[in-house]
Amino acid sequence: MSQVLRQHAEHQFAEELANLQKVDKRQRPANWKLSPWAVVAYLMGGKLDNGFEVTPKYIGNQRLMEIAVSTLVTDRALLLYGVPGTAKSWVSEHLAAAVSGDSTMLIQGTAGTSEEQLRYGWNYAELLAHGPSEKALVPSPLVNAMRLGKIARVEELTRIPADVQDALITVLSEKTMPIPELGSEVQATRGFSVIATANNRDKGVNELSSALKRRFNTVVLPVPSSEEEEVRIVTKRVTELGRALALPAEPPALKEIRRVVQIFRELRTGVTADGKTRIKSPTSTLSTAEAISVINSGMALAGHFGDGVLNAADIASGLIGAVVKDPVQDQLVWKEYLETVVKERPDWKALYRACREQL
Repeated sequence: MSQVLRQHAEHQFAEELANLQKVDKRQRPANWKLSPWAVVAYLMGGKLDNGFEVTPKYIGNQRLMEIAVSTLVTDRALLLYGVPGTAKSWVSEHLAAAVSGDSTMLIQGTAGTSEEQLRYGWNYAELLAHGPSEKALVPSPLVNAMRLGKIARVEELTRIPADVQDALITVLSEKTMPIPELGSEVQATRGFSVIATANNRDKGVNELSSALKRRFNTVVLPVPSSEEEEVRIVTKRVTELGRALALPAEPPALKEIRRVVQIFRELRTGVTADGKTRIKSPTSTLSTAEAISVINSGMALAGHFGDGVLNAADIASGLIGAVVKDPVQDQLVWKEYLETVVKERPDWKALYRACREQL
């Protein structure tokens, strides 16, 4: 068993990618490992002609994945946009793995991301000893992707300062990276493209300039459209993560997952599932990713400090931590929800007591 905490997608799903390559007889763009059809098949899952079962990586509208993959065939970059927790980074990684066989050409956007991290830097010992040269140049993942004809990933693009973001404009429009210090440039090889992710809910968001927006085709990834869809996503990811982390707990009962998902959906939408009661929404995003985290945290508690069976007390602490981000405003919203909704549901008494004990 691998000791790596989290394998890259191209390694974790190597068998699936290999089987897709075997049955994939359709036209592949230059430097693509799979055809666009096979990339979508990898993302959406299903049974192949040879009987091999591909697991779904994205549970949702297949048309969105088709649009995303079609964008990468053109000269446009792809921007995956949506609220936090809608699988933008997940889809970005798997797209790069399926298209390039390499999801590691990654730039993580933060408030401290500099232009050098997007473009290139220098080995200062070499620079001082011999001056500017190709040997002294330290290429960014973006430059490496251009040279190799692969997909570069830029995570949290709107977290990057606006003036640094605009360093992408020349690359996206001209498909070249000027290196004035050497009087040269890096020209993109066929197969190169950029997948960026962004959301509009984080503090410190830097809006994209109009010039940069025009160079992206934006695909908005929505929150799951139904409770059943969200339950499927959470169940799948909890099972995968529980296996990867070797958590010593039984897989959670479907009713526990459904309960957490229902709470998140009700607080997100501001109305109970039956549509009869209006409730206040907290400041937290309560995304699908956070629901997965709540269940996994509960499984860790159950496995290491309980009897191995996920129960209400195991879920309560993670649930409160996910909902109450603002200790004043969110605390009031959560208490009101407990008293008006959770308390009134006969089969939720244990969860109500566990949550009240931890307030």
